[in-house]
Amino acid sequence: MFTGIVQGLAKVIALNKRDQFMQLRLSLPERSSSNLKIGASIAVNGTCLTITEFNHNEVQFDVIEETLNVTNLGNFNVGDTVNFERAARYGDEIGGHQLSGHISSVVTIDEIIRTSDNCTLWLKTPERLLQYLLPKGFVSLNGCSLTIGEVLGTRFSIHLIPETLTVTTFGNAQQGDNINIEVDPQTQAIVDTVNRFLNNRNL
Repeated sequence: MFTGIVQGLAKVIALNKRDQFMQLRLSLPERSSSNLKIGASIAVNGTCLTITEFNHNEVQFDVIEETLNVTNLGNFNVGDTVNFERAARYGDEIGGHQLSGHISSVVTIDEIIRTSDNCTLWLKTPERLLQYLLPKGFVSLNGCSLTIGEVLGTRFSIHLIPETLTVTTFGNAQQGDNINIEVDPQTQAIVDTVNRFLNNRNL
């Protein structure tokens, strides 16, 4: 389980890409590299990955076909920086919202509006996910727990504070970037349950 409170930026230091498979190696900040274990989970751009090897602050993951198809991990290049969050522990403060690290899809940054102290992103999303995106509801974007601003057509907006821009990859976001999205699982469960109930009533 994760909280959507990104703990910092990790650097892609090696990639081994094969047919529908990739080994990904990251360098974590020193402060975040204690008590690493093979089999432990880390969210990389919001995607739950399992550590297969580690050496001090360097960690390696196997990324399989399904993950490559659904997320933006296949677009990584050596030298890129990514958001990361180590798995939550019982007793930790939950500052965001509960996340599984199971990415719903990829959305695209359609517009960026910047002022001296504010940044608003408009993101274009697949129509099938729109039913789960509600104004003031939760969403996870590249592993960041964020509040939805508006939903208009097939787009929704988020507002980013300076701290988020500083500690995550959103500080360097560009129009056209592909972003991993995980919809709020509680919202999805409620909407799917209501839809099933209504569909059964119409049978």
